[in-house]
Amino acid sequence: MSSKKKAAPKKGQNKKIKSLRSTFIRAAIAVLVLSFVAFIIYANYLDKVIRAKFDGKRWSIPAVVYARPLELYPDLAFTPEMLEEELQLGGYRKDQSATDPGGYDRRGNVMHLVTRDFYFNDGLAKSVGVTVEFAGQRVAAVTRTDNGESLSLVRVDPARIGSFHPREHEDRVLLTRKDLPDLLVKSLVAVEDQHFYIHFGVDPFAIARAMFVNLRAGEAVQGGSTLTQQLVKNFFLNNRRTLGRKINEAIMALLLEMHYTKDEILTAYANEIFLGQDGARAVHGFGLASQFYFRRDVKDLSPDQIAMLVGMIKGPSYYDPRRNKERCLQRRQVVLDMMRSENVITEEQYQTAKAAKLESSDTIMSGFNRYPAFLELVRRQLDRDYREEDLTGDGLKIFTTLDPQVQIQVEKHLSSTLATLEKRTGRKELEGAVVVSSRDGGEILALAGGRHPLKPGFNRALDAQRPIGSLVKPAVYLTALANGYTLATPVDDVAITLTSAGTKKWRPANYDKKEHGRVPLYQALAQSYNLATIRVGMDVGVERVIENVKLMGVDRDFSPYPSFLLGAAPMSPLEVSQMFQTLAAGGFYVPQRVIGSVLTADNKEVKRFGLSVEQRFPANIIFLLNNALKRVVSEGTAQSLASYVPDYIKVAGKTGTSDDLRDSWFAGFTGDKLAVVWIGRDDNKPTKLTGSGGAMVVWGKIMQSLPLQPLELTEPEGIEWARVDTADLRSFTDYFGEKAWLPFIAGTTPGHSVTAQQQPARQAPPPQKRRQSGSGLWDKIRSWFH
Repeated sequence: MSSKKKAAPKKGQNKKIKSLRSTFIRAAIAVLVLSFVAFIIYANYLDKVIRAKFDGKRWSIPAVVYARPLELYPDLAFTPEMLEEELQLGGYRKDQSATDPGGYDRRGNVMHLVTRDFYFNDGLAKSVGVTVEFAGQRVAAVTRTDNGESLSLVRVDPARIGSFHPREHEDRVLLTRKDLPDLLVKSLVAVEDQHFYIHFGVDPFAIARAMFVNLRAGEAVQGGSTLTQQLVKNFFLNNRRTLGRKINEAIMALLLEMHYTKDEILTAYANEIFLGQDGARAVHGFGLASQFYFRRDVKDLSPDQIAMLVGMIKGPSYYDPRRNKERCLQRRQVVLDMMRSENVITEEQYQTAKAAKLESSDTIMSGFNRYPAFLELVRRQLDRDYREEDLTGDGLKIFTTLDPQVQIQVEKHLSSTLATLEKRTGRKELEGAVVVSSRDGGEILALAGGRHPLKPGFNRALDAQRPIGSLVKPAVYLTALANGYTLATPVDDVAITLTSAGTKKWRPANYDKKEHGRVPLYQALAQSYNLATIRVGMDVGVERVIENVKLMGVDRDFSPYPSFLLGAAPMSPLEVSQMFQTLAAGGFYVPQRVIGSVLTADNKEVKRFGLSVEQRFPANIIFLLNNALKRVVSEGTAQSLASYVPDYIKVAGKTGTSDDLRDSWFAGFTGDKLAVVWIGRDDNKPTKLTGSGGAMVVWGKIMQSLPLQPLELTEPEGIEWARVDTADLRSFTDYFGEKAWLPFIAGTTPGHSVTAQQQPARQAPPPQKRRQSGSGLWDKIRSWFH
């Protein structure tokens, strides 16, 4: 049997194959070399990115915003409940026995607390143990806890009410490695990366384990990323699940481990990890999260609290204790099981932590970023009063004028009273806004932008533009008093028809649809008569009234229509508050403010611009007007305010109601506080509420719950008093009742007049004295002009 021989390849073909093979090998080597070079170049680029950010400033530290400091002294109107509430707001802990800074305990009417070191704008206040004794509604004594020494004044470090960055919507409290408690570190490693201290940035065993688990489950249920990789993803990259990102993550993790120690990486991770959302601001790091969720420093966290935070790493929103309590508890239990199995905690600690309850939703966010409406005004006034270049430094401290006690009452009574009014009127979806300030200095003590204070969004106190109704009338009568009118000038409250080119005839009417004939000027204001106001306003000129509204502090233009005289022009509650601030301060324009001072990270005060105090109206004219505004409360449309605020406080104020009862307003001031309240609906539908039936009720309930000083108007020189008969508007020498006593500028009294010293002692109103309490700034400013 013969066999066939294979034909031998030709010599030329062999040569060609060898050449192709050689070319392919060379090309492959070139590609590999080029790829390696490209990889080296790219790795070098990533290395520079890592080192630039890690070696430089790793985080831009946000500004911290504080409430006013609490000053405790004997005879202060304060209760143990108020002190405890404010201490909790400031992040103080309730201990069995207060021994460490930031702790307090209470035994009946005696409270012990240990203040924390704090840098105020006048220097460092060292921590001190203090005992505060109460008697009734006042502080009876303040002493040092260690030696019983009596103290005339103790300043408690202010509550941190928020923080933000001028350019970024995130926040953090930076920690060093020494700040990280061992329990947190061990728990973190046990749950997130058990090989952290032995791997080199990437853990092949964890990756293989995750692949196996995921294949068995048929879906991605476990990850293999190390803490280093998680840090890289959060610090340098994004959350997109792509192959390219995973490759970058692995390379950068390896590079990070080459340059930095495990402790540096762990500390960076602890500061960077995302652990929740506070409105528009992200909560980063364990330092901030411990304050946000538990009002504690990270070193004071218990095992169950650490387990909750570590568990939230997997999904801060999914395991949010405020929204998903059961999920959060289940996840915490998983972490506690791992902590026990890895011998991070003892069996006893495990059982105690397992039984611990989650913090209640009321406790969470109790102080931190608790006042979004107020903080929004802080942001705006930073832009208004400070240069941008002065606010670029890290770690600014912003001291505000917020009084937590006033704010608490504002939020409480706005919400509860609106609910009551809804039931009474059958109108749902009522909203409101409140601004409370100090009478003399213009410091805004509290602000509510809506009935739900924790909800970010539309800030009605700052941005709601609503017709102010009769709140404009003080400006009308101020203009009249400055142009020859007196409080006793007779004005006609009778029908009037107005026409102007291109418009329909306008026939305004009083709220009661009646005419009241000839009445004295003060009575027209006290009873809020529309017809009399229109006649007075048209006589002095709408343009003059608008000019005075601007001088009172409203920085905008208005059309000079007659309807302006009845409050058709819209304003925000904050603008109305500034108007009445000028009246309350005796004619001085005092810009309302929420910022007391700003300190840099090294505790140097930042210079402020834009604030100036000036006298815009004569003191005698304002004195007459404010006396008339007191009559609004004593005998006019706000007379029912006496149900909430006692007569001796002698409030001056004004009700306001817009057309069809769409807006309810009240603005008023006492000896130490000014407040403006608005009630309405966001859809601008009627509320069925007048100013006295709605906003004034909220105003009264807020003020009823606060310590108030009586209003004692400072009487300027050249004031005469006379009793004016309301029937024929003549003055008499004899005195028959307080209601008829009116002040006049010397020489303008109708007929006979008497000085304030000649008023009958038995029945005359209280002497008009300079205020002794809370009037320092006003009197000081006033003295500049004498």
